Amino acid sequence: MVGIEADFSAEKEVLIICPKCQQKRNINIPVHVINQAKQLTTVSVPSGTTCEHSYQAFVDKNFKVRMYQPVDFEFSKVEILESVQEDDNAEGSEGDSSYHLRNSPIFNDIIQVLRDSVDDNEILGSGLFTLEGRVLYSSLPKGALTNVMREFEARSEKKLIQIKKMFLELENNEKICSNYMGLENTPTKFVLVLFFSEKVKLGMGNLYLRELTRKISKFNVNST
Repeated sequence: MVGIEADFSAEKEVLIICPKCQQKRNINIPVHVINQAKQLTTVSVPSGTTCEHSYQAFVDKNFKVRMYQPVDFEFSKVEILESVQEDDNAEGSEGDSSYHLRNSPIFNDIIQVLRDSVDDNEILGSGLFTLEGRVLYSSLPKGALTNVMREFEARSEKKLIQIKKMFLELENNEKICSNYMGLENTPTKFVLVLFFSEKVKLGMGNLYLRELTRKISKFNVNST
């Protein structure tokens, strides 16, 4: 996308239907996220969105829901994930720095650590991104997700992806802290992002970031 200014704030309405009770609602999904996805995008729908149920919708690149999956646990926020498909070992996939992470059982463990970190008071959302800014997982609010994608895109185009950490303070004093990291003895590289309320100082945000980085770094991508 070098040389083309992407509209990171653009959204498209997608009709979702609860697989348990058939309640319907249109939700907005960022266009840039769908366009970046290699295959399907998983949207985790929290209870209270269409009904009292939590479930997942799998959205294709035409913004059509291919299928639904009921879940037996609750989501606190709308989540977006890049789906892993059976043909994800196609030629060229292993050149992707996130390939080993997305295809490892610990991917769900890392996501659960991030879910557990969100408390609605200080950490308002979290995310995992490729070094180029493609969404692997996000529970970030719309505005924060837009800012993160725009920043990563700009840094990728300017070849500034060698940095280790990034801290942003928004006009309303909310903060975005990110750490470029990998997992030991693997080519896996990704960016961990946390979104903080205006009450959190950048120094404290950095401490939260370091703690989560330490937890995630203990995972072994080759474990079964």
